[in-house]
Amino acid sequence: ALPSGAVKETAYFTDEAGWITNDGQLTDGLRHFYNETGVQPHLYITEEINGSQRASMAEVETFANDLYVDLFRDEAHLLFVFYEGVPNEYITYYVTGTQAKQVIDAEAGTILLDYIDRNYYDNSLTDEQFFSRSFKDAADRMMEVTTSPWIPVLIIAGLAGLAGILFLWWRKRKEQEAIEAKRTADILNTPIDTFGTDSPADDLAKKYEDKE
Repeated sequence: ALPSGAVKETAYFTDEAGWITNDGQLTDGLRHFYNETGVQPHLYITEEINGSQRASMAEVETFANDLYVDLFRDEAHLLFVFYEGVPNEYITYYVTGTQAKQVIDAEAGTILLDYIDRNYYDNSLTDEQFFSRSFKDAADRMMEVTTSPWIPVLIIAGLAGLAGILFLWWRKRKEQEAIEAKRTADILNTPIDTFGTDSPADDLAKKYEDKE
C-alpha cells in the first residue's frame, strides 16, 4: 500500500447521473479501498460524455484523462469513470496517478474491472451496494498475499537433490576410506624383508667391503 500522506484526500465520488441516494453506503466501500491500498478512489458516474450518450471508448478515455488533471493535485488517486449512456450498455475506464501505479498496476486494475462486471448483473444490489461491494472486494483481492503452489514443490525437490548429493559424497568418502584402510592393512601385514632389494648405493658399499 502507499504510505500515509501520499494522498491529498478529496471527495470519493461524483454522481452526474443521479443514481446515488445513500452516500454513506457507497463511501464505505470506497474508503475501505483507500484504507487497504493507500490509493484514494474517485468514482465518476455519468450518462453523458461531452453531451453525448453514444460516446466511443476513445472519447471516454480522453475524457477520463482530462478529468484526472482537473480533479486532483497529486499522483496517488484512482479515477474510475462509469459511463452508461444507454441502459445496460456501459463503458468503464480508470486512470491512476504515477504513485498509484505502484499499487494499481495492470493486474490490479483488471481485478477491479472484473468485480464491476460481476456485480453489475446482481439485481439484488442497489447502485450504492453495487459500487461499494465492487471496490471493497477488489481491494481485498488486490492486497491478498498468495503463495505460489510451486514453492513447496521446489523446496522439497531442492532438499531431495541436496540429500542425494550428500549421500553420493558420503558413499565416495566411505569407498576411499575402505581403500586406504586396505592399503594400510596390506603394508602392516607385509614382512619387512620383502620391501624391495638393495639400492645401487648398498651394492656399491658391499663391493668396496669385499675388496677390503
